[in-house]
Amino acid sequence: MIEASGPDRSRSFVIAIDGPAGTGKSTVARRVAQALDAGYLDTGAMYRIVTLAVLRSSVEPTDEAAVAGLLPGLVFDSPTNAGRQRHSLDGVDVGTEIRGPAVTLAVTPVSANPAVRGWLLDRQRRLARSGRMVVEGRDIGTVVVPDADLKIYRTADADERARRRQRQSAALVGGSGPDLAAVATDLQRRDSKDASRTHAPLQAAADAIVVDSSSLAIEETVAHVLGLAAERGITP
Repeated sequence: MIEASGPDRSRSFVIAIDGPAGTGKSTVARRVAQALDAGYLDTGAMYRIVTLAVLRSSVEPTDEAAVAGLLPGLVFDSPTNAGRQRHSLDGVDVGTEIRGPAVTLAVTPVSANPAVRGWLLDRQRRLARSGRMVVEGRDIGTVVVPDADLKIYRTADADERARRRQRQSAALVGGSGPDLAAVATDLQRRDSKDASRTHAPLQAAADAIVVDSSSLAIEETVAHVLGLAAERGITP
């Protein structure tokens, strides 16, 4: 009699979780990674760190050539642990600063810059394929890892997304956070820019599973993604 083997924790895999801001994909991706004893890569943080470097250099975020010129000199960390991550630029923790309003306003033109996307792509792919990984962003399933084992595209009602982003901002800065209407307007602006950019636009991969989280609790969404992963042989 041949006994069934236990879960293969040595198996490498990539779960791609894409979607616009405010859908809760960061929280879901991190919790899925923790449940699967996997790494977690936040590609959005990479673009935010580059954007912070651009702002500190007094370079106009829309000046593609000037932004490209800064890239070779950038030194920053790209953590992949599923717990609390430390994001640093030139050795200094910038985890709070990259989530601030100045970076949020400027990250769209910086992330649309073909030079920035090309420069980060190799690092993103190398980290994504480094073992058991859950990778979150806007073009993971379409560009970064198009052969990912599981592709999830998170969506949510626009009003719910704005409320979630407002709560997130309030938690970072304290107090009530930014005006809800202003948050909704900013999300609409970013969605439009991200979806219409020439390079790696925001869109669901053809083989992605769309998960509408408007009425789902985080725990329900995590359980759903873990179920989909199990169907593909991805287990803790």
